[in-house]
Amino acid sequence: MRVGVMIGAERGDMARKVGKLASDIEWAESAGLDTAWMPQVPDDFDCLTMVSLMAAHSSRIELGTAVVPLQTQHPIALARQALSTHAVSRGRLALGVGPSHHWIIRDMLGLPYEKPAAYTRDYLQVLNAAVAGPGPVDVENDSFAVHNPLAIGADTPMPVLVAALGPVMLQIAGELADGTVLWMADERAIGDHIAPKITKAAADAGRPTPRIVAGIPVCLCAPAQVEAAKERANRILGEAEVSPNYQRLLERGDARDVGDLCAAGDSEQILRRFRSFADAGVTDLSVRLLPIGDNRDELVASKRRTRDMIASLASELR
Repeated sequence: MRVGVMIGAERGDMARKVGKLASDIEWAESAGLDTAWMPQVPDDFDCLTMVSLMAAHSSRIELGTAVVPLQTQHPIALARQALSTHAVSRGRLALGVGPSHHWIIRDMLGLPYEKPAAYTRDYLQVLNAAVAGPGPVDVENDSFAVHNPLAIGADTPMPVLVAALGPVMLQIAGELADGTVLWMADERAIGDHIAPKITKAAADAGRPTPRIVAGIPVCLCAPAQVEAAKERANRILGEAEVSPNYQRLLERGDARDVGDLCAAGDSEQILRRFRSFADAGVTDLSVRLLPIGDNRDELVASKRRTRDMIASLASELR
């Protein structure tokens, strides 16, 4: 199992955020991690632009987006931006995309959110044709009528991963993408629901075994602090209450909330939790560092301890 880390969404002014992003990717590469995942959150940097910055401060590590919302730009525009980023990074981009959530697309942006799965299928048909270039992109379906030449293409394969939680989206991801990027999925949800469905869909479509990227919070702490770590995860990362998609996914597993997904405790406890995700079918772990403490100095020290521990465990999981 590959081990990566989520980077981004830091507080502070623009210059501080950019500097922190650069130092974080330099650490992730030097620590030997496999992938750095950049989230796209509604009120922060554009993740593909930031991947280009990350590429300038690294040379080996894979750079992933988790995830670009599809409804905010035309598939040709996204293909052009992604291929440009892939070229700048010397072929290291893993493009994570998804239909996002109603509370972002409809409530924040004022865009329609009807039939997101059908829209995702139509979108991927255009996107896949575009990133397979250079050449003409001629795709017509219910959502698009595209006849657009592209003179750029990927010199090395660029994985396209889809945020897929339910059965229909997993079918689409298996048929048309290289895997899925997950959040709010525990081991049982992955082992019993996600991995079998997406793997079968990929096999039926004649595609390779898909990647399954699972995002989880991680906190290295004393056993007596585990509950505090879970409570902090729920406080700063809890989204299930506003997302029916996450609610349905939680119902397929044993976790009640993001706190239950948190790998917290000493290094042995965390390693066991990581291995349980690998046993469930996860190919890539995306770690969200979760520090605990009563002040800034304690939070910074906690984050550093956790990330150093993750770096030491990564080689044991490959």
